Amino acid sequence: MRKSAVARSPKELRVKAEASLAQHGQPHSPPVDIEPQKLLHELRVHQIELELQNEELRQVQTELEVSRGLYRDLYDQAPIGYCTLDDHGIILQANLPAAELLGVARESLVKQPIHRFIAKEDQDTFYRYSQQLALSEGLHTCDLRMVNSGKTTFWVRLNSVREPGIDDKPVYRTTFGDISQSKRLEEALREQEAFFHLIAENLSDFIAVLDPEGRRLYNSPSYHQFFGSVSDLHGTNSFAEIHPDDRERVTKVFMETVRSGEGRQIDYRFVLADGSIREMESRGSVIKNKEGQVVRVVVVSHDVTERKRLQEQVHKMAFHDPLTRLPNRRLFGDRLTQVISASSRSACYGALIFLDLDNFKPLNDTYGHDVGDLLLIQVADRLKRCVREMDTVARFGGDEFVVMLGLLDTDEAESQSHAEIIAEKLRTALAEPYILNIDHVSDVETSVEHHCTASIGVAMFNYLEVNQGGILRRADMAMYQAKHAGGNQVRFCAARKVLNAET
Repeated sequence: MRKSAVARSPKELRVKAEASLAQHGQPHSPPVDIEPQKLLHELRVHQIELELQNEELRQVQTELEVSRGLYRDLYDQAPIGYCTLDDHGIILQANLPAAELLGVARESLVKQPIHRFIAKEDQDTFYRYSQQLALSEGLHTCDLRMVNSGKTTFWVRLNSVREPGIDDKPVYRTTFGDISQSKRLEEALREQEAFFHLIAENLSDFIAVLDPEGRRLYNSPSYHQFFGSVSDLHGTNSFAEIHPDDRERVTKVFMETVRSGEGRQIDYRFVLADGSIREMESRGSVIKNKEGQVVRVVVVSHDVTERKRLQEQVHKMAFHDPLTRLPNRRLFGDRLTQVISASSRSACYGALIFLDLDNFKPLNDTYGHDVGDLLLIQVADRLKRCVREMDTVARFGGDEFVVMLGLLDTDEAESQSHAEIIAEKLRTALAEPYILNIDHVSDVETSVEHHCTASIGVAMFNYLEVNQGGILRRADMAMYQAKHAGGNQVRFCAARKVLNAET
């Protein structure tokens, strides 16, 4: 590669010329006393100096042409338009891409004011941009619309810097490229975001966008009813308010969603700041980047507290007595099955206590069924207070109640002794007077005292007797024995010693 030519000083040229003469057999310097020879020598030296200078000039010119061609190639083959403007916005110079973008021949583009190509609706924007460019140093950027000769409008991004020009007059180097496609994509993205926010902000459901660690990035306005300020949630841990007993399970499901990219529905409890609990139902879905990695998890949740309450209410209506709220005959049958199964594992005896009120009908006949219902409610409360939490008190209908005692003892006699104590406790509690409030038409509330006892039959059982109807019939028979003996008594029926499907 040829080195760039470097202009030499006169002294350097003189030395090189003297060396050239010496190579051709000429003395380095002429005798001082021969004037013509000295003059001839000097002329030859000057001739060589001129030749050297000319050679260096040719080399510089060649390199300048190469550089000019390279500059021209880069200038005209650049992927963006390039213009040089004077301080009045007149185009002094432009490359081919600029002419092509504006639809004007390059020769015709020079000397035109650039504002002619700025869309009318963005003239004010360009003016403010030009003012800022004239007043401050550095790179300035602006997005606006331009119009080509075919009246087609397109978006560009202007990048300009101010530089000193000839006579220190400023010039402005400006580049611009067509960014219409990017603007269309941005507009489409804004429309999608606006559409998403329109949906999210008008749904009663709860929408949250989380990062892969479960931190909140977005929460729909519906979360306001839970937290007050939605803006304060950004960056917080989405698992913090989940009930402690459910938190590990929910976290595991979330991490599995991030790992697999597949969401699933999950129910959990949500604890509010005031300590109240909401029942939630959520399902997550993922957003992936172009490498297929999960970068966001979108969780849509529903507050199902009311639905759960209604389901529980329906369940209670199906399995509980609506008046006393005690288990009904259907639920009692399930509980009895469970006790028999537990007896087979523990070999413990159980007891079924059947109760029928002795003096209930006269109350209904005298004061009506509403007052009779008040008495039944009090009976239910007294029965529940007399038994263990593990035991079951149920209403069979009318004035009939049953109490089931499970897991008493492995010895039948010991078990019957426990049952006798509880049955007697029940009899005594039910024999206490009942104070019942009666409402009259005049809104004057009066009370009536009523005495009502119970006839009680007890049937002992264990796992050998799996027929529930048989156990109930034996308890019912024992109750009738107590009733025929005058009431307010307890009668027992021992457990069957062998398996017998019929009694």
